[in-house]
Amino acid sequence: MPLLPRLQLFEFLDQSWLPAPLRRGVVDYLRIVLDRMRPYDGVAPQLAELLRTAGTDQVVDLCSGAGGPWRTLLPALQAVHGGAGVVLTDLHPVPRQDLPPGAHYRDTPVDATRIPEELTGVRTLFEGLHHFPPEKARALFADAAARGVPFAAFEITQRSLPYLLGQFLLVIPLVWGFTPLIRPQHGWRLVLTYLVPIIPLLILWDGVVSSLRTYAPADLERLTTGLGGDGYRWKSGVQRAGGMTITYLIGQSVRPQ
Repeated sequence: MPLLPRLQLFEFLDQSWLPAPLRRGVVDYLRIVLDRMRPYDGVAPQLAELLRTAGTDQVVDLCSGAGGPWRTLLPALQAVHGGAGVVLTDLHPVPRQDLPPGAHYRDTPVDATRIPEELTGVRTLFEGLHHFPPEKARALFADAAARGVPFAAFEITQRSLPYLLGQFLLVIPLVWGFTPLIRPQHGWRLVLTYLVPIIPLLILWDGVVSSLRTYAPADLERLTTGLGGDGYRWKSGVQRAGGMTITYLIGQSVRPQ
């Protein structure tokens, strides 16, 4: 179906000035949605293959927010690659204690465009690629290719009119429905969700903007053209998992390990 023009608008979660309760309210909602809907468990075999071909057990997750999909994805990954572990990172880290065995949240800020040398392993990015404008996204890809590091990005947002309309109709009711499931529960969350619905409106805005910023496979193909030469291979496309459409980009070295 025809795509809407890509617009690099601003998201509230990208802003360092966003008050901590509002940031926590948004990321906790995103966490509970990922925990309950588990859209990314189906990519575990792809990640396991990247780990195997790279000769490592470690994943370095970028832009992890409140933990991303890893509470359910890591057990699914360990079921097919027993020794797998993940280091979660973020520019605005939200360390948590409810992560599964094998997961560790780095509590110091990590800029995904300047990854510390000591963070080695397969790089992953869930629902984070659209945050980067094209020049920074290409730099992100170029760094992975230059270091020969496997890279995998996945997003369920779509830059289409039906998806956008669905957000306008469903996001606020979904926030109201999922909020009682969030633990620990706080009075400020209930006030800012139901009485003065700032959190639902922030989530709606960021969700709409995320859709308009999402890269389609054709965009990703253009952004990765020429990166890594013959020694690194890029593949992008769309797959269905759990009733959802997931756009993916995978890069890996084709040199013998």
